[in-house]
Amino acid sequence: MKKFNLKYIGLFIAAAAIVSCEVEFDNPIDEAGVYTSGEADFSNYVSVGNSLTSGYADGALYLDAQLKSFPAIMAGQMELAGGGEFIQPLVNDNAGGLLAGGVQILPNRFVLAVGANGSPAPAVYTGEAPTTDITNTFTGKLNNYGVPGAKSFHLGAPGYGNIAGVATGQANPYYVRFASGGMSTVIGDAAAANPSFFTLWIGNNDILSFATSGGVGVDQTGNFDPTTYGSNDITDPNVFAGAVSQYVTALTANGAKGAVVNIPDVTSIPFFTTVPVNAIPLDAATAAAVMSNPQIQQYNGGLQLAAGGGLITPEEAALRTISFVEGQNYMLMEDEDLTDLSLLGLPNLRQTNDTDLITFTSATVLGTVVGGDPTMIRGVSVPLEDQNVLTSTEQASISAAQSAYNATLEALASANDLAFVDARTALSQVANGGVSFNGGVLTSTYASGGAFSLDGVHPTPRGYALTANFIIDAINAQYNASIPKVDIGTYRSVQTSDSVN
Repeated sequence: MKKFNLKYIGLFIAAAAIVSCEVEFDNPIDEAGVYTSGEADFSNYVSVGNSLTSGYADGALYLDAQLKSFPAIMAGQMELAGGGEFIQPLVNDNAGGLLAGGVQILPNRFVLAVGANGSPAPAVYTGEAPTTDITNTFTGKLNNYGVPGAKSFHLGAPGYGNIAGVATGQANPYYVRFASGGMSTVIGDAAAANPSFFTLWIGNNDILSFATSGGVGVDQTGNFDPTTYGSNDITDPNVFAGAVSQYVTALTANGAKGAVVNIPDVTSIPFFTTVPVNAIPLDAATAAAVMSNPQIQQYNGGLQLAAGGGLITPEEAALRTISFVEGQNYMLMEDEDLTDLSLLGLPNLRQTNDTDLITFTSATVLGTVVGGDPTMIRGVSVPLEDQNVLTSTEQASISAAQSAYNATLEALASANDLAFVDARTALSQVANGGVSFNGGVLTSTYASGGAFSLDGVHPTPRGYALTANFIIDAINAQYNASIPKVDIGTYRSVQTSDSVN
């Protein structure tokens, strides 16, 4: 076998040079008074949501990224149109980890470091220890109620900020930091802040955790009790609709205007588009040796018998037949959606195909030797586990839920005369050719594209600036306001100057 080269993770030096060149631009802002709030009132802007609202990036919540969250960027522009102070529950440092009673409970952020092969690759930052302890709670006025990890129904769950529930997973350590009480709710606290204007962006995690786990979860459509859900399950659309409807009612109770943001295509992010489905390089001799394996020959022969006996269709037999050849090869994987042939002694195996999406985290195991046996190669003679691949069936479940959620969000915006932000369409441009700005093009290519941080899921500050701009566009259109947009070129993307320590 050729030496396995994760070239899609070990970035080319040329690409690294591109992202390290941070172009600086002047972003002149006219005098206050030129811009207007139109029919809206930005004097007390409150943002509600999950990690995307908090400024989470690079797998953590750290100070520099938090200061460049999209609500913070928007609030800065709103000041020119009558906006007021915008206060966030800032963490203490740029390490990114969290402590509970002095014990670290969440890891530090990722940085771009030079790996053993000389190419930049993501690594956990060890340059400083985290100092943000969730036992030191934030008090006072607050405007950003973004809670990383929150699903739709979590925002209205009493006790979600109770530190006693963190160890059991019943509470969220990020909300513990600023919850008004042990049984408070995120939406209750946000409504109590008496917003004159709000943004609500929630629902991504209701499908994202299922997706990033490779579909290791349950599609809970039809189950209306979220207390029975697992952490990687898809939220029932009716549960989502009921929860978000209550949140809009709470946030508009005092007559506040606002913007509701829909859910982007979670499968178009770098977490699913970086590792190719045919990532196994074999020379002719190695391919022949793999195919001479008696277990593979028996498996392929068993499939033909199963098809001949009517247990599976000829199409399924072809799908499952294993074939390794010289060149780039599709990976061997488990697929729980295949017909169960265990009575014949045949496992649910096939090779990946072009309809599959490979998770970013699979790069750490793909092509590795299992148990010290050089003939046991993960992805070739040892199948990738379910969590490493998102199949077309799993993608269909995600798409159906996302469509239902977005229909609810658009209907709520319309019924309540709120701005509707089509983030799905706006961000699809990043994944399909990119968005031009006066310093280049923002794309979804991992690390070098500039839009996404090193976790492959959350935006960079430049990506958050783009997000702020398309939300501002929707607000201006809905309320006849004239909030100025920002020059995204003045915000950083991934920096190759970062080091592990």
